[in-house]
Amino acid sequence: MKKPIIRPILKIDNPHIARVIRKVLIDFGVPKLGTAYADKVLDTLYEAYQKPRAIYFVIELDGQIIGGGGIAKLDNCDENICELQKMYFLEEARGLGLGIKMMTLCIEKAKDFMFKDCYLETMIYMKAAQKLYLKNDFEYIDGPMGNTGHYSCPVHMLKEL
Repeated sequence: MKKPIIRPILKIDNPHIARVIRKVLIDFGVPKLGTAYADKVLDTLYEAYQKPRAIYFVIELDGQIIGGGGIAKLDNCDENICELQKMYFLEEARGLGLGIKMMTLCIEKAKDFMFKDCYLETMIYMKAAQKLYLKNDFEYIDGPMGNTGHYSCPVHMLKEL
């Protein structure tokens, strides 16, 4: 088995990363409404990240996309805050240290983009993800910021950059 490669998304990756994200969400029993599952941009992530201060990365292993994650300005927020977005990994990508690598890369990009804070939303039962976020200085906050449309995600976290 080759070593996984983390690289910026390409247009040809769109259907593959959309399939990965939907599979992970279904595997975790995440509601289809009010989560990333329902995002209109899910099938066009390459295009969605072709804007200033935004980037999305995919993880490729043996020619297959097995995960991804990105950073972009938090929607509907006047403050200088970005959001860690759509960071999901197939089962075969978990436990390999790819989550920390992806998060580190995204946070470094957020700093390069001169954001002040980084926000994220997740599900209560996604404990492994929360453990990773806490280990990387994210803290729980009392409610949502901006308006991502993810009203079914009850866990909100913030990290000062």
